[in-house]
Amino acid sequence: MAAGEVHTGRYRRVPPEGGWGLLVGVGMAMMFVVTLGSLPSFGLMFGDFLTDLGEETSAIALITSCFFSALSFAGLFTNTLMKKTSCRTVGLIGAVSYIIGSMMTIFVRSTNELLISFAVFQGAGFGLMIPVSYTTFNAYFVEKRVVMMSVAQTLIGLGTMFYPIFIQRSMDAFGFRGCMAVLAAINSHTLLAMLVMHPVQWHMRRVPLEYDPVPTSAPVAAAASDEKPPKTEDDFQELPAGQGLSQRNAKLRASRRASSIPGLGNWSGPVVVSDSTERDTKPATKWQILVDFLDLTLLKDPIYVNIVLGISFALYSDLAFFTLQPMYLFMLAFSKTDVSLIIAIGAGADLISRIFLAISSTCLNIKARYVYLAGALFTIVARFAFLCVFDFYGMAIVTAIMGFLRTWIHVPLPLVFSEYLPQERFPSGYGLFMFLQGNITFAIGPIVGYIRDVTGSYNVSFHVLTLVMALCVIPWFFEICYIRLKRKARTPELGHVTIPMIQETKA
Repeated sequence: MAAGEVHTGRYRRVPPEGGWGLLVGVGMAMMFVVTLGSLPSFGLMFGDFLTDLGEETSAIALITSCFFSALSFAGLFTNTLMKKTSCRTVGLIGAVSYIIGSMMTIFVRSTNELLISFAVFQGAGFGLMIPVSYTTFNAYFVEKRVVMMSVAQTLIGLGTMFYPIFIQRSMDAFGFRGCMAVLAAINSHTLLAMLVMHPVQWHMRRVPLEYDPVPTSAPVAAAASDEKPPKTEDDFQELPAGQGLSQRNAKLRASRRASSIPGLGNWSGPVVVSDSTERDTKPATKWQILVDFLDLTLLKDPIYVNIVLGISFALYSDLAFFTLQPMYLFMLAFSKTDVSLIIAIGAGADLISRIFLAISSTCLNIKARYVYLAGALFTIVARFAFLCVFDFYGMAIVTAIMGFLRTWIHVPLPLVFSEYLPQERFPSGYGLFMFLQGNITFAIGPIVGYIRDVTGSYNVSFHVLTLVMALCVIPWFFEICYIRLKRKARTPELGHVTIPMIQETKA
């Protein structure tokens, strides 16, 4: 022991920042590879099947819209289920639902059966697994969260890059139903991914505390958290960090989550405060039960609402665009081999972009929301170029550019919410986002398919999707400008404030 060091035998528990958390990151990546990989390849998997049924664009729009609607409703119930059972159990339920839906797709014979198997079962299962994965990941990593998230997203990009080529070769080798059977076997890995989502309490690191000869803050901390003095030797040996915070969070949840919503980082937002003391003395009304169930107090925060709406529009525009892209390429007389190769090129550019973000995040400190905004803005520009090329090489280059930018829309998504919301409200905030995002997708999804069927033009549908993407860029841009102008307007006022000097009194 070095001179001056005192070991008291007391510890605090901190997230592992590695260890089992690495398996959590791999499990999260595995889950997203098998779930997200099928979405841009939807046309490759079911295009011929739906064409034989006489339904194509409208059916694709309807099924994908119902998929995200089921995803959103499942995400809505995730926060409530996590209160009744463990986070890992909720993830396992979602994995089982996703596997059942994958097996049902082997035997589908109509659009309605595909709607139930793919949209309902797989969408609901995916919706349960997303918050579980992000919540567990955020619990394991605090200081290394951005870097490890970038690494996990790189693994996701590596897996999804080969997904369309694998699907096309499976279709050629085993046919439609044989390919669905292979995919069902691959999708069963989601069960393994959810099994590694251990509670972080199982793997917390113990860090020794330095001896404090005058524990002046101990009575205050004990009073704030209502902790009783330790009674056993083990209690003296291990002091769980954040124990008082956990108890206060439990009280907040018991008082129906009446709490404030401060903006984290440099992004300042309004604080929403609810008078829970007076309200908790009265029986909860039906409206209050609904507010607590959905955590609707978050909707009082205009910045949170703007984030939710912007990401919802951008996600729908992105996913719908890449879902319709294979059908558009088939209309331009591209072969299935060329189409799968173009999709793989876009996924490869996505992988390069993920690596770029992982490296740049170690030396640049850029807010996730700014990265998201830049990705949406440049995607709009790239889509206009997409409609101006018709040869293989031009289409491959533009698709690669859009794939590179697509990473900027998907990778920062959970980080945008974790930047703004406190950790204890992340599950409810993200679940509410999924609910709203699914309803928005369900509302505007069939419209794009209807426009395609009425006009007979993919170009018009793509322009509509570009307009939807702009619904993210424009409101966010105005919000940023408004907040910066408001801060500049307050700066001169602060210069006129006179701060009185406080003189120390002599003993």
